[in-house]
Amino acid sequence: MSFRGLAPLPQDLSGVHYLFTDIDDTLTTGGRLLAQTYQALWNLHEAGICVVPVTGGSAGWCEHIVRTWPVTAAIGESGAFAMTATRGRVEIDFWEDEAVQVERQARHLETILPLLGEAFQLSHDQRFRIADVAIDIAGHSRADIDALADEIHTAGGTVAISSIHINTWIGEYNKKAMSERLLHRLGVAGGKIAEATAFVGDSRNDAPMFGYIRNSFGVANIEPVLNDLAFKPKWIAGRPAGLGFVDVAQALLDARRQASAPA
Repeated sequence: MSFRGLAPLPQDLSGVHYLFTDIDDTLTTGGRLLAQTYQALWNLHEAGICVVPVTGGSAGWCEHIVRTWPVTAAIGESGAFAMTATRGRVEIDFWEDEAVQVERQARHLETILPLLGEAFQLSHDQRFRIADVAIDIAGHSRADIDALADEIHTAGGTVAISSIHINTWIGEYNKKAMSERLLHRLGVAGGKIAEATAFVGDSRNDAPMFGYIRNSFGVANIEPVLNDLAFKPKWIAGRPAGLGFVDVAQALLDARRQASAPA
């Protein structure tokens, strides 16, 4: 388990109670959730560290996650909502009014479709989305991806680029904004946030979270986009994707164990 960064890992990681994490290419590896990564989620849960996936992924994915994974909540569609499940009952806290966000999505989709041409396609899970529009970018050049993102932005959309999608929506929110709202609802605010939280990510759309959460980690596959980030992770795991997440989880668990060991 190795990390590189601005400083050695601090002992105050023992105070982390909430771990926010991206999903695609951070928790998943090649699109799959490895056994050891899923076990790391359970290890964190059993140690009392609450995991909150923060993803551009669809509401459909988020419902599956909050129902079946050991997580406290899931923030989906780049901050459009926070989803929780209590005793099998799923609740969605929209950033704004549900009807407003659904209407904006329909209107934005009409704007986006003509811009895709024959080269780009909507993501397969677009049908399971309730607030944003996602466009697959696999196999496309960086120049073409950025050109399409610029067109969408010019047309009035907010744009975030992950390792697999261009996500775009109408609204004044992002991963950071909804994470901050969720923390306040969990009773974590002000000076408590720095000590009580950590974040793991891998891509350009994670920059707001790297700037917001002091204990911020990248997995190794973030290296190619580091120079694009307005805010960079404080530490980078030596391994990529889900294996890098395992190392971050173990660092948090080790810090908690060392803090509770007898003097």
